[in-house]
Amino acid sequence: MAAAVAMAPGSGGAADFSDLREIKKQLLSVAERSRERGLQHSGKWAAELAFALEPLPLSELPPPPALTEEDARDLDAYTLAKSYFDLKEYDRAAYFLRGCKSQKAYFLYMYSRYLSGEKKKDDETVDSLGPLEKGQVKNEALRELRVELSKKHKARELDGFGLYLYGVVLRKLDLVKEAIDVFVEAAHVLPLHWGAWLELCNLITDKEMLKFLSLPDTWMKEFFLAHIYTELQLIEEALQKYQSLIDAGFSKSTYIISQIAVAYHNIRDIDKALSIFNELRKQDPYRIENMDTFSNLLYVRSMKPELSYLAHNLCEIDKYRVETCCVIGNYYSLRSQHEKAALYFQRALKLNPRYLGAWTLMGHEYMEMKNTSAAIQAYRHAIEVNKRDYRAWYGLGQTYEILKMPFYCLYYYRRAHQLRPNDSRMLVALGECYEKLNQLVEAKKCYWRAYAVGDVEKMALVKLSKLHEQLNESEQAAQCYIKYIQDIYSCGEVVEHLEVSTAFRYLAQYYFKCKLWDEASACAQKCCAFNDTREEGKALLRQILQLRNQGETSSTDVPAPLFLPASLSANNTPTRRVSPLNLSSVTP
Repeated sequence: MAAAVAMAPGSGGAADFSDLREIKKQLLSVAERSRERGLQHSGKWAAELAFALEPLPLSELPPPPALTEEDARDLDAYTLAKSYFDLKEYDRAAYFLRGCKSQKAYFLYMYSRYLSGEKKKDDETVDSLGPLEKGQVKNEALRELRVELSKKHKARELDGFGLYLYGVVLRKLDLVKEAIDVFVEAAHVLPLHWGAWLELCNLITDKEMLKFLSLPDTWMKEFFLAHIYTELQLIEEALQKYQSLIDAGFSKSTYIISQIAVAYHNIRDIDKALSIFNELRKQDPYRIENMDTFSNLLYVRSMKPELSYLAHNLCEIDKYRVETCCVIGNYYSLRSQHEKAALYFQRALKLNPRYLGAWTLMGHEYMEMKNTSAAIQAYRHAIEVNKRDYRAWYGLGQTYEILKMPFYCLYYYRRAHQLRPNDSRMLVALGECYEKLNQLVEAKKCYWRAYAVGDVEKMALVKLSKLHEQLNESEQAAQCYIKYIQDIYSCGEVVEHLEVSTAFRYLAQYYFKCKLWDEASACAQKCCAFNDTREEGKALLRQILQLRNQGETSSTDVPAPLFLPASLSANNTPTRRVSPLNLSSVTP
């Protein structure tokens, strides 16, 4: 595994984790420096990671940062302003910091102005689901901050934290390319600041962009790569990275455990993800981050008591957190109380209008309530927040499908498929779109590809069979139905699967036409086991018996590459595999 990690794209060689004591010192130091500047999330991340490592003896604890002359001059103003900042009085904090020259005080001055603008913007955004087109409500402070920080940047007067803030301002102004360059620079100047890495993660949209980044060779890069691989749905690479970090000494890190659970959630390995989340809850029972993802898993499995317990538990911890609102929303959704569910997702968005999961989930609720225009709006907001959210693209496809607009569907399903190339649901949806648009060759490719990547809902082969039926390609249709039956029986699913009777009926008729009485008889007998095909099965058996009594023999002229295994009628388990279809499996 280590070798695979070292060779992963963009990793630039294995990181050095040999001196964990030194890493712990660095983490404690950057946690303190982040907190001094009001960067609570970065401080918390570093502190959580440091906590996963062995404690340091007193003699090895990192000393407090040395004060410069400028720091000493600004100390009174900084101390006063920081107390205002902590109480979210941002304008007041900025007022007392104006004119301060030290790096720390200057950062807090600019950051206070930035957060003041963000707070005013959020206050103006009264209704989360209003006609909120991009840029309608703006942070008025951004342009001034950009001008000032740009001058400092050109004069090379910004430290790692200052560069991070400059990057955030550029990102908010939609200057993505410039923002990426500045975040990369910030990562080089101060590699230990997780906030800069995280912002960079949000701007990288594909693997190609990642290859061209010039990143610092530091152990922090391993955490960044693991995170970005998870975001880009490169789950195998992400899990390899996290395993190498665990092996390096971070096995107690709740951050890594939660990320692994999220990775398994993303590849729909629900059992594995659930067991990891349950373990995480034992280690960190008051944790709220990622609990909305945990609730998605409980929702998919219809685990109502567990979801109810989680919702009550998080309510007791903090009812005004976006994750708590999402968990409660999922709980009401599972109980089919869709209006209440939508209300809680709206509450989550009032708390954080850029919270991706809530927009997508709200779109799903509006779909359930048949409010397609509101669903479209919610999904569009989700994409605005994160263009990599395949669920929002897929949701938009489904919405336009309800509106009977297949060209729109095709566009959105294609986008979802690009983000999840090996997700059979996207491929089946694409195939259905092509079918509606009468592009049957493309539809065939999609269904075959969906089967090839592992069809989750076991519907691709049935749809492909019906397409062949429609085109009078009876041999290929029979071939697909046989594959379908083999798959259903071999994975031990309930035989009363929706389309099993359809498959047996078609095969019975196919073999009957080919005058292969034994095979036709076996399939007709199977038809008798299903309510919807029982009468047809009995009629076919009577016909076969009649023809046999008349001395009609099985055909030897018809080329019949397709035989149901002899064991099918005996033990219900097809054993023989037929040759694969002669169809290109090229991804559309």
